[in-house]
Amino acid sequence: MSMLYDEGHEAIANESRRVLEARSSKDHLLALLEAVGEFDQVFWNTAVEQGWTALAVSERHGGLGLGLVELGLVAQAAGAATSGAPFLTAGYGAAHVIEVVGSEQLQNKWLPKLVAGEAIAAIAFAEGSSPLPPEPTLTFANSKLVGCKDGVTGGLKADLALVWAAHNGVPALVLAELAGSHRVAINSFDNSRLFADIAFAGTPGVMLASGAEAIALAMDVLARMAVVTAHEQVGGAEALLLTARDYALTRKAFGQPIGAFQSVKHRIAEIYGLAQIARANCVHAAASVGKPGFLTAAADARLSATEAYDTAARDCVQIHGGIGVTWEQGLHLHMRRARTLAIEQGNMLFWEDILVEQLTGVAA
Repeated sequence: MSMLYDEGHEAIANESRRVLEARSSKDHLLALLEAVGEFDQVFWNTAVEQGWTALAVSERHGGLGLGLVELGLVAQAAGAATSGAPFLTAGYGAAHVIEVVGSEQLQNKWLPKLVAGEAIAAIAFAEGSSPLPPEPTLTFANSKLVGCKDGVTGGLKADLALVWAAHNGVPALVLAELAGSHRVAINSFDNSRLFADIAFAGTPGVMLASGAEAIALAMDVLARMAVVTAHEQVGGAEALLLTARDYALTRKAFGQPIGAFQSVKHRIAEIYGLAQIARANCVHAAASVGKPGFLTAAADARLSATEAYDTAARDCVQIHGGIGVTWEQGLHLHMRRARTLAIEQGNMLFWEDILVEQLTGVAA
């Protein structure tokens, strides 16, 4: 493992959990699952108030100057609480790119707003089933974007987007303000993610990088966001582990707690093992950011966290039996979130290919 959490990290983890537990409402979050165009404003206000939007932005631009380790701890707490707003991950990705390659003018315009929660960012890379298409169909020419990006997470409420487009026959990273774009909400499995189809019809944009530089930067930002998402998945898996354990200790069948039955014990033990492996991979990946091997570590974290959360969501419902599928029990929150997070920033097939390529040096 690359690092151990110190007292400051533990304080961030404990405080973020405490705050979210006090302010989260299961009934409110369940309603958001089926309310198109709505998100958890309480969570977002909390994130801004607690300074989570500023965690990984440099102090020069009004941020706290921390990093992926600290943001990961907050994401883990958000995952446990199934927070109903997807903005922290994309905001981190966009702010990082603006800080690295953005002009001073762009940095001064957008970074203070992202830090203060006054602006919401989205990442519009994917087309179809490809998280990072080698030949984007959306084009950038004469400082304008033309084309569509479908199913953009947080796209319905975003103020700006980091867009993957084609420029003179090569891929490019473009920063675009979304005020003039046409957006259509998608009624999805988890509506709190605010998925939207975004149509760009001559939308003004600023090119940040092109060609090989754009590809490397886009992969780096995808990996960074994947690590944040992996922490969120681990938080969800660990919350489900505790839920399954508590139910197994109190629910009785044939005169004894169902946790005494071997099949139930084995399922809970499997969730525990998968969650701990994923957690260790997340810690390693967050501590490896900016170092050689980060992409491999990010793929490890993403794959193990997806497996842990998916397995925990499925098995927790089964341990609860019939009551597990009822709306009132609230396990729908984790089941839907697990399936949604599993495909954001690329699904398992995408990250498996990345991992194989990194380990063998051969494209999968």
